[in-house]
Amino acid sequence: MTHDHDLVLRPTPAQTEAALNPPPGRTGGDLVVESLAALGATTVFGLPGQHALGVFDALRRSDLRYIGLRVENNAGFAADAYGRITGEAAPLLLSTGPGALTSLAALQEARAASAPVLAIGSQVPTAGLGGGRHGYLHELPDQAASFRGVVKSVHTARTQSQIPSAIAEAWTSALTVPHGPVWVEIPQDVLLAETAIPVVTGGDTFPEELPPRPELTAVAADLLTRAERPAIIAGGGVVRADAAKKLRQLAERLQAPVVTTFGGKGAFPWTHPLSLQSWLEDRHTTDFLEDADVLLVIGSGLGELSSNYHTFTPRGRVIQIEADLGKLESNHPALGIHADARLALQALLETVEEPRTDPTAPERVREVLDKVRARVAAQELTLEQDVLAAVRKALPSRAPSFWDMTILAYWAWSAFDPGAPNTMHSAQGAGGLGYAFPAALGAAAADPTHPVLAVSGDGGALYSIAELATARQYGLNVTWLIVDDGGYGILRAYMTDAFGTPTATATDLPGPDFVALAESFGVPGVRTSPETLARDLAKALATPGPSVVVLPAVLRMFAPTHAD
Repeated sequence: MTHDHDLVLRPTPAQTEAALNPPPGRTGGDLVVESLAALGATTVFGLPGQHALGVFDALRRSDLRYIGLRVENNAGFAADAYGRITGEAAPLLLSTGPGALTSLAALQEARAASAPVLAIGSQVPTAGLGGGRHGYLHELPDQAASFRGVVKSVHTARTQSQIPSAIAEAWTSALTVPHGPVWVEIPQDVLLAETAIPVVTGGDTFPEELPPRPELTAVAADLLTRAERPAIIAGGGVVRADAAKKLRQLAERLQAPVVTTFGGKGAFPWTHPLSLQSWLEDRHTTDFLEDADVLLVIGSGLGELSSNYHTFTPRGRVIQIEADLGKLESNHPALGIHADARLALQALLETVEEPRTDPTAPERVREVLDKVRARVAAQELTLEQDVLAAVRKALPSRAPSFWDMTILAYWAWSAFDPGAPNTMHSAQGAGGLGYAFPAALGAAAADPTHPVLAVSGDGGALYSIAELATARQYGLNVTWLIVDDGGYGILRAYMTDAFGTPTATATDLPGPDFVALAESFGVPGVRTSPETLARDLAKALATPGPSVVVLPAVLRMFAPTHAD
């Protein structure tokens, strides 16, 4: 009996001839770029370095598009966004030691947000592996150890014959749910040596699917069918799985109100009658979710931000669908279903057949949102709401936006209508600074048909200011809104709340003239005001190429409510 997996594809005569007579002058670096191209990669990000030059030399002989950033961490953020936008693994080429280590914060964000990034780093020559014997520049005793706690998987190629398989294995890992970053490292001498290995042409990989267990789906469907007050929390897993339409179908069939987490922005239509939007830092929302007799949590681990800082204590039955096994029931007991959000939602749609009737659900949603709006309105935060509204007005409906860890982004987590799935992204997964602008560059490289917005504070902007050169070099359609409040505004607010006064030398930042600085890079800049923001931002977004809009403003956070 022959099984499909027993079949072996025989090479054609032409393939055999090409394999026996590979073109001269190829190196291990060529095997890297050939492997990437064979797997379907078209764009790579990164920075060259001494030990990685074999790969960068091979790029000249390939059709891969290379986008080089000025800082490795920013290259990682760009690859992260490329992976989020396309759903493909984004190659990230790095050098040994300091270059590799500088990418760690970006890879941490990619891991937290389930963004598929294929990081390929060089190593010292093979003779130096094992630590300190030869004193090579950039040498680490165990470079891979620095990545094991950050990425999904670590892969090594110590010979040229190992390169295609190591990269294919890493690619499969990055795209197996939950998606995430992976690390491959290859010694310098392996990359530089000439190779007689045939040109890499076979690149098919098959990321494993993660369907739900049918017996668990049956129990979940029964609980949801019999529920009187069902509710849904939709997290980033819904967005990553491209499952927003299935979520909407299930919510409407159950008449279940839906709140999206900050990582799940866009998973459910903002103005839908069942949409509780994203007011997770509000006790009215928390109370509503706690009152649900059956709460379906899809693609969220119910972590700190999604649980109103761990004050959320559900009283009903919780069903949690989560692709990351480590997050399943990690914070609350539940009927845990280890599955991809898309496949699990499809299974529930096939099992929950009878529509549920509850004409009160939209009314209950309106009551919660009215209470939230009234509470925020009482705090006299008109400036902040006007600024956010101006951004929404200026941004085309399908244009993606990327938000740094800044006060306006904290507002956007709760109050911004993303307009569509997979269009609003922030660094809230790991919470590092400097994400927005380089990530926006990666998104613009992925899809040049839409303008891209980046939003930063002046503190976060200084982390990635060098990438204005990248934006200019490649003509990427990114508009960068910098809200300049003269420091780390959110940390200033946190310290004031906690200690009564901030440490000014730590939170106040004498900064540059961002407009003049942008123009020095050849990037047009404009200084705006809250009154002219919508107009100036819309004009910048409509103009091809990079641009900078600077808004001098001190914004305040709304007061969250974690308990009664």
